Amino acid sequence: MLKSHELIGFMSPALANDILSFIFESDKPAYKAALAAVAEAKHVRAVFLERQPRDARNATMLTVLSKPNLDPAAGAFIRAWLVKKHAAMLMDFLNALEIPHEEGVVEDLPESVDDAKLKAAIEILLGKYPHETVAVYLNAFNDMNGAGWANLKAELESDTRLQLGNAA
Repeated sequence: MLKSHELIGFMSPALANDILSFIFESDKPAYKAALAAVAEAKHVRAVFLERQPRDARNATMLTVLSKPNLDPAAGAFIRAWLVKKHAAMLMDFLNALEIPHEEGVVEDLPESVDDAKLKAAIEILLGKYPHETVAVYLNAFNDMNGAGWANLKAELESDTRLQLGNAA
């Protein structure tokens, strides 16, 4: 199970840049929060990063967000992207598991889920969405929500379609 900063480090550069671009364009507060966290970690003012060309700024942000001390900022960044861009995927997963939610956001998760339901839910996601996006979501879900479902952890570790770097 990967932490948020590890997800940023292991995902493809194309997906990482897609996330940055999406957040930059659609969620300015989340982007500014991530930029501020990166600036603080680099011991510079945020305006210094803002004045850099966007490609250079993005590269800096991704490098710094992949460090363990920025895991909370990386987690907030990934959550914002998932909830705003991939709500349909979140809802598909939770509906398949028959977990009540509000547009993909859950108040109380069960302590465990049935193996067959989980495998079916994963297959639904892999059939509808890019494998790398599914891998990021499921890793983030298991890490951030405190779900800690042993069967999801096992699937993430054993199913090559869910391993970053192998995603199709």
